[in-house]
Amino acid sequence: MLYHFKAVVRLVNYPLPWLTYCGDISIYKDHFAGTLRQEPGDRTSFTYHDSYLSSGQPSIAHTLPLQAAPFLSESGLPPFFDNLVAEGWLEEAQTRLLAKRRASRFELLLAFGQDCAGAVSMIDPEPQERGIIKPDNPMDMAVMAGRASLSGIQPKLALIKQDRTFRPARARELSTHIGKFPSPRHEDLTANECLTTMALKALLPDDKIVDLHMGTIEGLTEQALIITRFDRTADGQRIHFEEFNQLLGYPSDAKYGGSHTSMADFIRETPGCLPAEIYRLYLRILAGLLLGNTDMHLKNFAMFHTDAGMRLSPAYDAVSAALYGDKTIALSIGGTPNIPIGNLKPQTLIHLGQEFGLSTDAVAMAAGQLERRRQAAREAMAKSKIGSQSLKDEILTHMDRRWNGTFALIGKTLSKKR
Repeated sequence: MLYHFKAVVRLVNYPLPWLTYCGDISIYKDHFAGTLRQEPGDRTSFTYHDSYLSSGQPSIAHTLPLQAAPFLSESGLPPFFDNLVAEGWLEEAQTRLLAKRRASRFELLLAFGQDCAGAVSMIDPEPQERGIIKPDNPMDMAVMAGRASLSGIQPKLALIKQDRTFRPARARELSTHIGKFPSPRHEDLTANECLTTMALKALLPDDKIVDLHMGTIEGLTEQALIITRFDRTADGQRIHFEEFNQLLGYPSDAKYGGSHTSMADFIRETPGCLPAEIYRLYLRILAGLLLGNTDMHLKNFAMFHTDAGMRLSPAYDAVSAALYGDKTIALSIGGTPNIPIGNLKPQTLIHLGQEFGLSTDAVAMAAGQLERRRQAAREAMAKSKIGSQSLKDEILTHMDRRWNGTFALIGKTLSKKR
């Protein structure tokens, strides 16, 4: 049987108060942007509504510029929408709640796309309980109630901050926070992310890093990592942003197929972007590798849409993944994929800087900042009450090994080149 589903796409945009260099940013009310339609076979189309095209509002995605003609995808969702669909644990929970062994990505987005990342939400114009079952545990109940679509394979829920407590978001509520829970495979994963993020903030004191802390959630017994959503304003309104997987036009499952350089090229070649952001991006990548974050794929970097052009979002999803046997770097460097982090050489990081178009002085400056801030990162983790001492020691040991074997030699290698 062929189903002809459609979803109304809504775009909401609000100002970013801390991006002072962006200038004035327009405030958008709720706007119905267009219709996403699943057609016979695996074909999908998105068409802007005439009223939206004449309203003077921006396009909903970099890869979906304003036009009257429909955008056609012959196989599955267009990349922008495909990257809005839940992954991992949440995708499995949503599929289970739809009473299916397998659910198409369109079905998942239609049923759970009310609260997506960024400023776009999906609304079923003819809502039906398409075989949805009644959940029988608190986590499933929260997934069903919130109807949120969140990427990432880790167990997570959309949350609302109410007074000083946090609770799962309910239907038609816009979440302000995300709660991440320990993975069945890695019980210390949330503590790892909390500690790694603390260290990243210490290494990059002038950059924007996502705010998070460990805490409890109403109705749930397990402690969670509670993350403030950077795509929401202080009063819980949406902010328009896209991950690089969306900006580059890759489907969700291709997030490991690109390179670090493709992001720098995008910033350099896209009108309105600031060249200085290329250096910020390079410094984030170096700091992540120093901390063992081998899982920095294209969905772990993002840019805000502003009237002045696109700007990097705060850094997020910082995890020392190397502790769990994830030893290869997620994205290619110099055309070489799957570089083992243990084989990382100073020449590799220098070459990455050259691919980014950075001067040798800029590369040396980035390495120098990490050297000056390395002790502060160590102290941030050591003083934290989060995580076990063995976890802290393991992160620090790996960080010291990478510093001594690679990062400390960048300056000497550059001096020889000169």
